[in-house]
Amino acid sequence: MTSTNRTVGPAGARQLLLDGAASLFPGYFALVMATGVVSIACHFMGLRPIALALIAVNWIAWPVLWALTILRAVRFRAELVRDLSDHQRAPGFFTIVAGTCVLGTQNVVVIGARDVGTALWWLGLILWFAIMYSFFTAVTVRARKPTLKRGINGAWLIAAVSTQSVVVLRGVIDVGAPPSELIQFQVIAMFLIGCMLYLAIIPLIFYRLTFVPMSHEDFSPPYWINMGAVAITALAGSILLLRGETWPLLGPLIPFLRGFTFFFWAVASWWIPFLFALMTWRYVWMRDRFTYEPAVWGMVFPLGMYTTSTYQFDHAMGYGFLDPIPKVLVYVALTAWVLGMTGLLRRLARALRR
Repeated sequence: MTSTNRTVGPAGARQLLLDGAASLFPGYFALVMATGVVSIACHFMGLRPIALALIAVNWIAWPVLWALTILRAVRFRAELVRDLSDHQRAPGFFTIVAGTCVLGTQNVVVIGARDVGTALWWLGLILWFAIMYSFFTAVTVRARKPTLKRGINGAWLIAAVSTQSVVVLRGVIDVGAPPSELIQFQVIAMFLIGCMLYLAIIPLIFYRLTFVPMSHEDFSPPYWINMGAVAITALAGSILLLRGETWPLLGPLIPFLRGFTFFFWAVASWWIPFLFALMTWRYVWMRDRFTYEPAVWGMVFPLGMYTTSTYQFDHAMGYGFLDPIPKVLVYVALTAWVLGMTGLLRRLARALRR
């Protein structure tokens, strides 16, 4: 019996690995995004042991997801290419960019690993160009396109999230001394591109929410990215405001940045009660059963991002009276992360038992 187990074990593990790669959700790097931003929020709120533990979790999750992604590209190329032109699944590829940059930001902010952050910034920038133009080209030239109802959801805004994640990471790397003017110019331009992507996509999503009939199953976790995308935009603006004294190219833009950043933070705040109301309607009023799905991390990330964004926004604007918000929300974000990780571990345990 022992000999049989030794023979079957590796084969079962290999099959589990192949199955995982074949069916890998393109947006699974949202796990890295959520873990990283909750870690940063915990660091700012004085929960350093948790922040450090979440770095360890991310340095397990990020390489594993990359290994599965590469295996999928090698062994299941047709499935990957099909996902790239799928209006529902393709936006998930932007989580690769955002996850990489959030991991870099987490390492720089929590443990001061600037060299690691710089390497991840360059990788994230390269991935941004590759995925951004591959995605929009693929969905544009696709011969048969879905209706607005079936083709768009909150996940499309990860395009804006990935863009602003590049801005945020560069902003936390170059704190004491400015980067070259070329990098400053590129970072400011990317901040504005991220703003454009949000402002271009959100009207379509809002139209779908308010004018297209939807079932309660349609109100899935990715709609929280409506808030997460604008929260990271406010965070990027706040980081740039904090670099205004050291980055020469930012000086003339400070008044504009202050108003724009305030606008995006206010919009992020508006979304929160609405999203909680929709979730309450789905799971309490309609009595839908809450089950773990990979898209759950698309809800955890915005909660952590709003916490971090509010903390930095309050600091950049010099207010001081917004401080209680992140002190409370950090526990909400942390609780959501624990529930998401519990669901993931239970799913993995069931897969191993099978």
